[in-house]
Amino acid sequence: MTSGALRERLAGRAPDAVVVGSGPNGLAAAITLARAGRSVLLLEGAATVGGGMRTAELTLPGFRHDVCSAIHPLGLGSPFFRTLPLAERVEFLQPPLAVAHPLDDGRAAVLAQSLEETASRLGRDGGAYRRLMAPLLRDWERLVPELLAPLHPPRHPIAMARFGLRAVWPATGLARLLFRTTEARALFAGLVGHSILPLERPLTSAFGLVLGLLGHAVGWPLPRGGSQSIADALAAELRSLGGEILTGAWVQSLDELPPARTVVLDVTPRQLLRLAGERLPAGYRRRLEGYRYGPGAFKIDLALDGPIPWRAAECAQAGTVHLGGTLEEIAAAEAAVWRGEHPERPYVLLAQQSLFDSTRAPAGQHTVWAYCHVPNGSSVDMTERICGQIERFAPGFRDRIRAQHVMGPADLERYNPNDVGGDINGGAQDLGQMFTRPVWSLVPYATPIPGLYLCSSSTPPGGGVHGMCGYHAARAALRR
Repeated sequence: MTSGALRERLAGRAPDAVVVGSGPNGLAAAITLARAGRSVLLLEGAATVGGGMRTAELTLPGFRHDVCSAIHPLGLGSPFFRTLPLAERVEFLQPPLAVAHPLDDGRAAVLAQSLEETASRLGRDGGAYRRLMAPLLRDWERLVPELLAPLHPPRHPIAMARFGLRAVWPATGLARLLFRTTEARALFAGLVGHSILPLERPLTSAFGLVLGLLGHAVGWPLPRGGSQSIADALAAELRSLGGEILTGAWVQSLDELPPARTVVLDVTPRQLLRLAGERLPAGYRRRLEGYRYGPGAFKIDLALDGPIPWRAAECAQAGTVHLGGTLEEIAAAEAAVWRGEHPERPYVLLAQQSLFDSTRAPAGQHTVWAYCHVPNGSSVDMTERICGQIERFAPGFRDRIRAQHVMGPADLERYNPNDVGGDINGGAQDLGQMFTRPVWSLVPYATPIPGLYLCSSSTPPGGGVHGMCGYHAARAALRR
């Protein structure tokens, strides 16, 4: 759609607030504003709402694949989502095991929703795991709002201190300090691998602790029918509040938007620079230009004629499987990516939704969702390396492939411009940008332009399908 065509389409509208982008944060911002009694117009460039929450037949007819996000612990754990009637519109399915982490000898470590079950399967490290997680799990209701918020004085300082004493550690250091077995160390490394950071960096343990706690507190569920069902449920909630949604409305400049007191953008700093142009002060522009994006993702979707033939039986009970072997192997692979290299044995995150959701594939057949990390903007085809990691733990897997669909970093960015260079996290979430994204500010969602706010995962608390960036951005707008 041309700039003139969009202006013509929006002519005559004068909402209180305009939200650009319908990912989880854009939808959360729009809902929060509408709940406060504001008239809201949500603009989405694609044909459907969802951003990273979409489902499509990527391989063969009848095989429904999650295009981006797949497993959603924060669909149940997000403080914002928990204020919505989401469970009335989305059926979250809980696999028997949240995570399985196979090893070369046929064993597998697991993350079960039961803390006791998880600990009992870790052998002589069961006690150490229980001592690590039990106090944090008791604090969970107090911790989650603190952790999914911008930097602020803690409301529950004792709970946060208890969490922080472990969270500040590099993941490799904490795993070696607490655990003695290969299984426990590998399980923790697989959880931390979601951070898309070298495991030797400070604060990486925080990611493993949060994801482990989510598994015990709410599980790692998947939505029946695909991630699109979450997007559709949030859109339905917005419409029930009187909000209006226009799809197929690509915004190229702020000048195209109708007059509104508040504009909230679900975009990363690179798109903000393009949309706002010279309206932004030079100093703020320079800070945005210095924003750092992290490694990209290389994703494959597969249609199979049967389930993955895992060597470890536990893997067939898990919605998510982490493939990477030992702590040392995963750490080496993730560090290599940050050096601009492509590991021969990448750390692979795999979801097998069709084992638990019959809507995803024809009877007796299955889908596979898998990705690994690569240097930002990489053009290297990692298909064989990902398949090699699956075959390593499931001999005969390749014989079951009927069709495949591949998305490298450039494909991901074309699909969703927020995935700059394939970065699905909205920017590197390391120590320098964990709390101060996109710039250091007491109100990181606000920009120097009055009434203009940023609500993407490039703002606190960062990546993930939780809507908290959008919620906090909308609250900041309402306070002003």
